[in-house]
Amino acid sequence: MNYSFFRKSISLCAGLAVLSFAGGNAVAQSNNDTLLPKMPDPIQNLANDGAQIRFLGKDHGVDGWIAIKNGQEQYFYVLPNGGFVSGLLFDTKGKAVTIDQVRRLRQQNGELLDSLTANAPQAPTHARETAKADKYEFKTPSEQLYADLEDSNWLPVGQAGTPLLYSFVDPQCSHCHNMMVALKSYIDSGKMQVRMIPVGFRDETQAQAAYLLAAPSPVDLYWRYTNGEKDALPASPEISKQGVQRNLSVMQSWKLSVTPLVVYRGKDGKVKIIRGMPKNLESLIADLGART
Repeated sequence: MNYSFFRKSISLCAGLAVLSFAGGNAVAQSNNDTLLPKMPDPIQNLANDGAQIRFLGKDHGVDGWIAIKNGQEQYFYVLPNGGFVSGLLFDTKGKAVTIDQVRRLRQQNGELLDSLTANAPQAPTHARETAKADKYEFKTPSEQLYADLEDSNWLPVGQAGTPLLYSFVDPQCSHCHNMMVALKSYIDSGKMQVRMIPVGFRDETQAQAAYLLAAPSPVDLYWRYTNGEKDALPASPEISKQGVQRNLSVMQSWKLSVTPLVVYRGKDGKVKIIRGMPKNLESLIADLGART
């Protein structure tokens, strides 16, 4: 079977939809009046990482799920014994059941995920990286904070391999906009990378931040939004905010409440924190250490 053909058929012909839910508990599902089953832990982890999750329904004896992140879809089917597989579901005649499932979802609510999966042939990979041996032992709170930021849901702005900094960013924070615009020339010239950690202190901004985590080309959407295109970041109540809430939990655990909030490792190897808009960008860029 030509897997790519069927995948394109799903994306182009059927469209997608999303459901917001809390903690994997059973939620009323309009499809055949069934209940949303508890998500397997690996799928719940995707939700925690900012993916938008929707229950595809129970067909041919298996529960189906779709996960969408950075404009790319993944399909999962949970087997009766608790195991699960990733890919498309076919019936005994070779018909792609997944296509019918997604078409069914689109009839319920397809507009939101149509936008999340549109025009994303090279959607950026979310920046949470594979676990690696830590170069620095966690002897100080600042080192633990840095490790927590590395493990948060962040979006890379700029070239990989350049000196970097992390920053909590609220989509509607004007100081965040000003900082990112001020750093753009350094980013575009390859002098640094900003790892934006989207957060929101209200339901509206949380939904916009969650849209950033899920949508294709999130950096482009953010620049368009800062340029005044307010429709670039919709605040749909259907968006799952779990990935953003994970970022907020990092802030709250460290009693941080300001955006922007910049954290970086300087040339001297020490972790440094700037609350609010950096006052001297040239000094900041000069002090950035190499990427770790």
